[in-house]
Amino acid sequence: MAEPRPARLRFADVLRVGGFGLRARPGRVALSALGIAIGIAAMVAVVGVSASSRADLDRRLAALGTNLLSVGPGQTLFGEPARLPVESVGMVGRLDPVTSTTATGKVDAKVYRNDHVPAAQSGGIGVLATRTDLLATVGVPVARGEFLNEATARYPAVVLGGKAAERLGVAAPGEAVHLGGDWFTVVGVLGPAPLTPELDTAALVGWPVAERELGFDGHPTTVYARAREDAVRAVQGALAATANPEQPDAVRVSRPSDALAAKQVADATLNALLLGLGAVALLVGGVGVANTMVISVLERRAEIGLRRSLGATGGQVRVQFLTESLLLSGLGGVGGAVLGVLVTAGYATAQGWPVVVPLWATAGGVPATALIGVLAGLLPAIRASRLPPAEALATP
Repeated sequence: MAEPRPARLRFADVLRVGGFGLRARPGRVALSALGIAIGIAAMVAVVGVSASSRADLDRRLAALGTNLLSVGPGQTLFGEPARLPVESVGMVGRLDPVTSTTATGKVDAKVYRNDHVPAAQSGGIGVLATRTDLLATVGVPVARGEFLNEATARYPAVVLGGKAAERLGVAAPGEAVHLGGDWFTVVGVLGPAPLTPELDTAALVGWPVAERELGFDGHPTTVYARAREDAVRAVQGALAATANPEQPDAVRVSRPSDALAAKQVADATLNALLLGLGAVALLVGGVGVANTMVISVLERRAEIGLRRSLGATGGQVRVQFLTESLLLSGLGGVGGAVLGVLVTAGYATAQGWPVVVPLWATAGGVPATALIGVLAGLLPAIRASRLPPAEALATP
């Protein structure tokens, strides 16, 4: 007579049996799944926030342009501060690929909210003489009021950078500030200047009034130039010799958009650290799952013995506990992925960034949690399958 063969468990039966073990201990299951969820959420959120930040940077650079170059004085061979020639703006503008050029010049003056503020308190606000075509070249918007024109540039009128206006307590154009020992009327306040942050903390006055009343010598301290996109590198290499032919080594040339790119690299280093912390959290969650499964095997020895005595094979017991471990990890993984997406969306929206969550970040959480489930449940499943039925049933 042939030996009876054990019944085969269908896939639906495996899921039902595995799910029963989780439903029997909801509190412990929730805490174990939370450990997995925190790890997955941390990694998804880090990747999502980083991708959203990068998308915002790309969007801003597309709007501001990466073809803005700036030229400033460096140092002479003797270590003394150099000066750009008065004619440097015109010489840079003669380069064929340069589409527009302008300049600002540092003025030895201070600006205060009123004439009662002690002279030693500058508030970190510099005064710059500026040409009227500055905004057309650098691409900074006017938030309130208007920029200097050919008329106001000749009179005591000033345009404040956004941070300068905030520090001075100027809420709207029309107010007066004490600048260089005289009163200047605020005619405008600039918006954010990500490519030219020096304008955020500056008080901008017209070139003519700076020369006439503030002792400005007419030498620019920063020359801004816009070049054709296909010739930026070539223009960058020629700017030093063009701006100051007699002392090209005493000229510093920079590309403002490179500063934003460098910031992105610094952010990437921090993201790597946060990803490492997320991986540690995921490891801790895996340990929690393994602990839950080990305790489950110890508590359910009688159940295991009963199943074995009714004909369940060791392989079927292993599958049952592996399924429980996979379901537990999968529950945490799905919850963590959803939480990570929500955190990314909330943070990106608060910062005004586009919400970007790479598909591989969320999809990668599924195999990661599956692997954790297998590793965490393998040893307890093997241990359960090797329990002799008589010994398991004898457990009080």
